[in-house]
Amino acid sequence: MKAEAAPIKDVFIIIPDVLEDDRGFFAEIYKKEKFEALGLDLNLVQENYSRSKKGVIRGLHFQWDPPMAKLMRVSRGRAFLVAVDLRKKSPTFGKWFGLEASEDDKKQLYAPASFARGFCALSDVADVQYLCTAVYNPKGESGILWNDPRIGITWPVDDPMLSEKDKNAQTLEEWLARPESNCF
Repeated sequence: MKAEAAPIKDVFIIIPDVLEDDRGFFAEIYKKEKFEALGLDLNLVQENYSRSKKGVIRGLHFQWDPPMAKLMRVSRGRAFLVAVDLRKKSPTFGKWFGLEASEDDKKQLYAPASFARGFCALSDVADVQYLCTAVYNPKGESGILWNDPRIGITWPVDDPMLSEKDKNAQTLEEWLARPESNCF
């Protein structure tokens, strides 16, 4: 297993070792000791699984109470995984990093709790799973508008399918006006 640093500090692309033969493959997706050796000491407590149709964007979601980091992977199909830096004092505040990942390359994207995350399904069906460092708390979570021009994500779709929640998410500026934004 190896970790490649993304252009934004504390965001990593995780590439597991894969053993393949004519029967199929085997890969360790997460092993505490291996992640610690990579410098990532994660306390993973929840796994989420979503299935999306091609052109669906989910996000940009984050949780501040309790703070939730995520390790995202595509277990079926292809998706564009995104992380946005919400750390006010960071030199990369408001910047984003995107990565195309698939069931074939098995790449994972890790982003700490101080990031908003989302993804876009690129294949007819995309299953995205994410391991989380906190249990979901609807009273301590929020989102940023997927196409906020201040962030400027270059999504691989022009007219995505969105949930009502994601269509009506706040802008980064609106988030910054909230007292909770000081937690990052």
